[in-house]
Amino acid sequence: MDIANTEFYGNGLLVWLGAAAIAVVVYVAARVAQRFIARRLAALAGRTHTRIDDRILEIINRTNALFLLVLALYAGAIFLTLPESVRGLVNATMVVALLAQAAIWGSHLVSVWISRMAARRMAEDAAGATTLSVLSTPIKIVIWLIAALMALDTIGIDVTALVAGLGIGGMAVALATQNILGDLFASLSIVLDKPFVVGDFIVVDDQLGTVERIGLKTTRVRALSGETIVFSNNDLLQSRVRNYKQMAERRAVFGFGVVYQTPPDMVEAIPGIVREIIEAAPSTRFDRGHFKAFGPSSLDFEFVYYMTVPDYASYMDTQQTINLALMRRFENDGVEFAYPTQTIFVEKLGGDGAAA
Repeated sequence: MDIANTEFYGNGLLVWLGAAAIAVVVYVAARVAQRFIARRLAALAGRTHTRIDDRILEIINRTNALFLLVLALYAGAIFLTLPESVRGLVNATMVVALLAQAAIWGSHLVSVWISRMAARRMAEDAAGATTLSVLSTPIKIVIWLIAALMALDTIGIDVTALVAGLGIGGMAVALATQNILGDLFASLSIVLDKPFVVGDFIVVDDQLGTVERIGLKTTRVRALSGETIVFSNNDLLQSRVRNYKQMAERRAVFGFGVVYQTPPDMVEAIPGIVREIIEAAPSTRFDRGHFKAFGPSSLDFEFVYYMTVPDYASYMDTQQTINLALMRRFENDGVEFAYPTQTIFVEKLGGDGAAA
């Protein structure tokens, strides 16, 4: 049997070897060209301020090796004489690979564009940046869905009938994935209603931290102790969320007690003294101050003021300034702060010497 003259699908062995050689050459050349162009563009991108070369470099780096392999096999198959059915399969495979690669490029470009837009808006419009970040995933899903429908149409599947069938089967899928869909709609509610955005400091039950990312299913919060807290979007909207970033003012309440030996005139003057100290502090607005009650071991006072800036560190600095000023003023005026004390009275009884 002469193997050299044997034909497979109408092509001799030499023709098959030639097609295989062409496929190998195309694949190797494509990989070499990919790496060469990537290195040259990387060097060029470092010297320029435009973003076009950056985008082209990212597209080249995101070109999948499997796509290049399919491209090389398609190039080799061009020189073969193949049955119509096989030729159609080869062409369909090439189109599907091209659609998948286009979806990879498109998804990456969308991610880069949205990330840059969100970073640019974060300082001036955190709500807009949050909206862009959440919309990234739906846009990429649409890109892949379009690519998938086009691929199915390429291989001969009736897309119209498939979409109509999905309308019926979608109800069953919706019931099976209602928790996921609940989180999805909750994420859309967060984006549209904006109870919080990326960068806000929130408190949910006994958990607190800064919002880092709002996704389609979960929201990630960075706790004060450093760990990441992951909330389900649906559960998050059903909870009581306190957003301290949106606080316009901070209400501060503090009190103290003085000893019972303090003269009444000084007790009457203390609210005015404390008011002067509070109003002298920056970013404060005095609300009220009163001699509140006769405590077990002190005369108790209570004061309320507002910080016109919501920052917690500023509030603590101001409260520290007020406390130190009170200590110095009371020391000069001879007023003593009270602390828990007890006085025991012992009475000696007459008669047979019994005492209590």
